[in-house]
Amino acid sequence: MNKKLKSFLEGLYYVYQRRELINPDPLHFLYDYEDVKDLEIAGIIASSLAYGRVSQIMKSVDGVLSCLGRNPHKFLINNRNFDIVPESFKHRFTTGYDINILLKNISEILKEYDSLEKFLAECLRISNGNIFDGLDEFSGRLSKGKNEGSFSLVTAPKDGSACKRLFLFLKWLVRKDNVDPGGWNVLRPCDLIVPTDTHMHNISRILGFTKRKSADLKTAAEITEGFREICPEDPVKYDFVLTRFGIRAGLNVNEISELLTLPE
Repeated sequence: MNKKLKSFLEGLYYVYQRRELINPDPLHFLYDYEDVKDLEIAGIIASSLAYGRVSQIMKSVDGVLSCLGRNPHKFLINNRNFDIVPESFKHRFTTGYDINILLKNISEILKEYDSLEKFLAECLRISNGNIFDGLDEFSGRLSKGKNEGSFSLVTAPKDGSACKRLFLFLKWLVRKDNVDPGGWNVLRPCDLIVPTDTHMHNISRILGFTKRKSADLKTAAEITEGFREICPEDPVKYDFVLTRFGIRAGLNVNEISELLTLPE
């Protein structure tokens, strides 16, 4: 089955892993930046707001990034005033206050480490290379000062959620192909976890990668192991093309079910 499935996924990758098919997707905004120090800031903002209706996500990400200008890194390094995003900003559970807290934390990290990548490298160092522990440090610093009980823009593995938006951010920055811009070397593609939402969870259940009913961190890890059997060096390789199901005409999730019933 793995051989047949790999052939099917490679075919999807060849046809649909194209930059011109990205929009509408918050990843679209990362291509506005050439310097990886700017790109990583755009990435953490775009991924953190990647929940809810796509049209609203695109509007909200555009609204925040427009406040930072063409060089977000330079802006946040030099900025001392953190009423950057208007109080009137609202993206579902996220307010202008929440965004400004995130931007303040990013600014403090940049002033100390110069880039989010160098900061993550330090988080991994003090966590003895344990990726989940390192990401807990990374997310904790980015979430510092948020109101207790408020919606987490940057999720942490210790909370047990699937951390879809965090893993999406890492995928964008670590992988490099026609879709993912890459630029980071702190992790390898083989270290990544599949960004798991309801859609990916459903597809992965069809593929037999998990039987778990909730899309939490354990489920995301199981799904990643399923894809790792097919592509050990890059288990999140097919994430983009599989999330096109239900979005692009001609891609129906029932095709996957039909594939699994075909004889070898």
